[in-house]
Amino acid sequence: MSTKTVNHTDEQTTADTRYPKQSIDWLTRLIGFDTVSRHSNLALIEDVQSYCKQLGLNVELTFNDEKNKANLFVTVPAGRNAEDINGGLVLSGHTDVVPVDGQDWSSDPFKAQIRGDKLYGRGSCDMKGFIACALSLLPKTVQLSNSGQLRRPLHLALSFDEEVGCLGAPLILADLKARDITPDYCIVGEPTNMTMVVAHKGIAVYRCRVHGKSAHSSLTHQGVNAISYASRLVGYVDSLADEFTSRKDNDEIFDVPYSTLSVGTIQGGTATNIVPNLCEFTFDYRNLPHMTQDDMLAPIKAKIAELTAQMQQRAPETGIELLQEEGVPAMTDNTNDELQQLIAALTGDHERHKVAYATEGGQFTNNGIPTIICGPGSIEQAHKADEFVALSEIARCDEFLQKLLDSCTVN
Repeated sequence: MSTKTVNHTDEQTTADTRYPKQSIDWLTRLIGFDTVSRHSNLALIEDVQSYCKQLGLNVELTFNDEKNKANLFVTVPAGRNAEDINGGLVLSGHTDVVPVDGQDWSSDPFKAQIRGDKLYGRGSCDMKGFIACALSLLPKTVQLSNSGQLRRPLHLALSFDEEVGCLGAPLILADLKARDITPDYCIVGEPTNMTMVVAHKGIAVYRCRVHGKSAHSSLTHQGVNAISYASRLVGYVDSLADEFTSRKDNDEIFDVPYSTLSVGTIQGGTATNIVPNLCEFTFDYRNLPHMTQDDMLAPIKAKIAELTAQMQQRAPETGIELLQEEGVPAMTDNTNDELQQLIAALTGDHERHKVAYATEGGQFTNNGIPTIICGPGSIEQAHKADEFVALSEIARCDEFLQKLLDSCTVN
């Protein structure tokens, strides 16, 4: 990480009174926890857990196998009945952030700084801004519940390791199933500039290992060149990606209207004068919701079988492995018409968007919970140096969540 020392006046580091102080204070607090995916998120989770307990709420935690990361799920029950927690609305967000290694930041990425009308810090946009607004909403929600005015439960779900494959959310969903809790709806607060995203692509990441046979480069007939065979497979992946762009069932509403395949890394070989015995490459597949893994896997596996047969004619011990490293399901809009209508009515914006990035939303929809994505900030700011969220976006999110809460309240 590279940072620069920048001096700012008090006016530049203090939020304008037009913007919501409680949410900004919470966001500042959340950014202060270094929750890069390779680190523990327990300090943040324990801080939020303590806050929820002070509000009189029961908190459920689910842990990873190493017990160094946790999800948090908390419910404000409907009415005065603490047992009335089924149904309702989930506000979902992830607590992990991407690394800052090698990025040139103008200030400490884990110390929130306001400059002008923007708040800077790792996670400010993706997606601690939404979490901050949701936490700020809890006291008012508890008051409504205690007074018997909350007609449907409000749940908050904070997960770990979304950035490395949405690993935490399935544990929350399994726990809800075990407790016989089925929320009516879910809103994932990824940054959308507070517009409504109704669907997103799935993502699957694969590692391909091509095992050849070494030989001196003057005796190529005695070897099987792993790099050469890997290059043939890479070329096939690229040609398949081209085919996807012209399918008749592509969806023009998506920001990228076709499923994509992209080779990301490749390595192999030890010296120019040695026929390489190993080459590895990785690729990712981002599928439209109506397409399946098999639309990509079946042709690639057939090509692998063809190439493997050629290799093994020269050396039986050679071959090609295909290993899946990550998989996040697409989020469909097949069952969320009612939720879309609610959000459109609250925001006054009826436009539906579909995006290429993935979230835990697909895991919620796969579990029968209609889901949309709507959160403060722009995805274009995510993962970058000097990540920021506009303070006006935090204000818009606060207003949106308050309207959402009003829709769950008895008049």
